[in-house]
Amino acid sequence: MSAPIVQGWCPGAHRPMMSGDGLVVRVRPRLARLDTQQALGLCKLADRFGNGTIDLTNRANLQLRGVSEADHQSLLTELAALNLLDAEPGIEVRRNILVSPLYRTGDLTARLARELTDRLNELPALPAKFGFAIDTGPQRLLAKASADIRLETGAEGLILRADGAETGRLVSDVDAIDQLIALARWFAENHTTETRRMARVITAFDLPDTWQGSAPGHSGAPLQPGPCTLGSLYGAAFGQLPARHLGELLENSGASALRVTPWRLILLEDGERIPAPEFVTDGTDPLMTTDACPGAPLCPQAHVATRDIARALAPRVAGSLHVSGCSKGCARMGSADVTLVGHNGRFDLVKQGRAGDEPSKRGLTPETLMTMDLT
Repeated sequence: MSAPIVQGWCPGAHRPMMSGDGLVVRVRPRLARLDTQQALGLCKLADRFGNGTIDLTNRANLQLRGVSEADHQSLLTELAALNLLDAEPGIEVRRNILVSPLYRTGDLTARLARELTDRLNELPALPAKFGFAIDTGPQRLLAKASADIRLETGAEGLILRADGAETGRLVSDVDAIDQLIALARWFAENHTTETRRMARVITAFDLPDTWQGSAPGHSGAPLQPGPCTLGSLYGAAFGQLPARHLGELLENSGASALRVTPWRLILLEDGERIPAPEFVTDGTDPLMTTDACPGAPLCPQAHVATRDIARALAPRVAGSLHVSGCSKGCARMGSADVTLVGHNGRFDLVKQGRAGDEPSKRGLTPETLMTMDLT
């Protein structure tokens, strides 16, 4: 089997991506939030047009899989009726904005996210995966999430930080988006086809001192399934949200809205904590530290099926587990304690590394893996 193809872009709603089971159609919730009617409507669309499951991505987006090309336009019409579709494809491509999920209506995070959304047309041309994080709560929560330019809580106040830089620039809420656009322009002037993310650009070019000097603040504890100040958090194994069960959970909990996160967690605003056997409700569940892509046959680039073996091995791995259908490692960009990479129908084993790293063992079958000591 040939090497996996790096697409260099993520699917959208206007521009879906063909996969092994049909089109992947991505919905980018504004401010990481859908009101209850939008969320219930999306659940119905997943059943009507997709495979009945909604994927929660590590960029806090939602995806419908298994959509036929013949149904794509009808799906877009329905998404527009729910106000879940950008008017133009160009806006959708630029709106890669992560927000800290615990924001409150009208606070600094919400205001900055809305201003950035309103001013997307002022950004220069940027690579398709280039993204922004607005992480301005009492403690930073998005430090390990994928983003290229970060507005975040600093030790001395609000800072703007280039991803990969240890420090950022002190800004005010008045000029924060002006400065963000200026930093995006600096990136656009310096990036190449080989350096399409900010962290790589600043290793190739010295980041001007004007964008450095102010340290970021402390990071908060990772969110876990359970009650929180805004409602209830539930986990989704491998980021999979069964549409019918999600709809039932929204209705039975009395939630007023659904918020999405980049950590396979959903937040039900004002939702009562109720039993939900189809979701992860215990923060110690090993599935919360296990990543697995859709695998074969859903992804045409995958060499192996992934999620059954991931679910079986999760309780046997003390730390984090990543099962990848190919060497791209789409489900987890960072390293894991144990990474299994599909290759020609079997698995290669990487310890303390990423999917593209040199394996310590090759050609392992699922049966062999189930008998191995993976600690």
